[in-house]
Amino acid sequence: MGFEHITVDWSGEFATITMNRPQRRNALSLAHMRELIAAFTQVGESDAAGIVLAGNGPVFSAGHDFADVADADLPEVRTLLMTCTELMNLMQQVPQPVVARVHGLATAAGCQLVATADLAVASENAGFAAPGGKGGWFCHTPMVAIARNVGRKRAVELALSGDTIDARTALEWGLVNQVVPADELDAAVAGLLKRVTRGSAQSKAIGKQALYAQIDLDQPKAYAYAIEVMAATSQLPDAKEGMRAFLDKRQPQWSAGRG
Repeated sequence: MGFEHITVDWSGEFATITMNRPQRRNALSLAHMRELIAAFTQVGESDAAGIVLAGNGPVFSAGHDFADVADADLPEVRTLLMTCTELMNLMQQVPQPVVARVHGLATAAGCQLVATADLAVASENAGFAAPGGKGGWFCHTPMVAIARNVGRKRAVELALSGDTIDARTALEWGLVNQVVPADELDAAVAGLLKRVTRGSAQSKAIGKQALYAQIDLDQPKAYAYAIEVMAATSQLPDAKEGMRAFLDKRQPQWSAGRG
């Protein structure tokens, strides 16, 4: 599939989806988001073991493209935001782990991408912000994802101040998993992706789906749901193989694919 605003590259069993609008600071235009949706759908349905989301140029992503919004009417803006939400949901619905590779500034919906990714690795010069709080268009939808990462008090500070936090603060607040020097970013992303994709791909795909399904339930409902999923998945061939391999003190032989 040919793309104008992104690239998709493969390295072994891993795919990297790169936002490629450096002249627009990787702003999320409608066309750009639709290409990201197409790419995540395509890679999600493939045999890829993991996905990296990256950005080309000095900025990871500056969020929504104001050129799309400034003169848009209400239905047009609603379509833009619904498309963005479709993209965010899709990133968590694909069976593979998604790692955001954050090399520069990630603001508004760009920060939402980081918060939505399953995992995130940032370079020391990265920055994160929900700048609507100091402007005229509050970051309502980005804060859905950001608040679920950093907690209420910190979310309110980010949202109301619009301030940019540095990578170390983002790590402390729970927005990213690791912070490394810029020249170690690719190695750190590859290392994390390798660790989170080992084991049964089938088990991991179900596990990712179940984790997101239960994480916002209250505890009794979360346990009730998790019990049923864990009991059912105990009967999968890979679950049986993993247990037998452990008991037999040998390496497991996982099934191919996620079906």
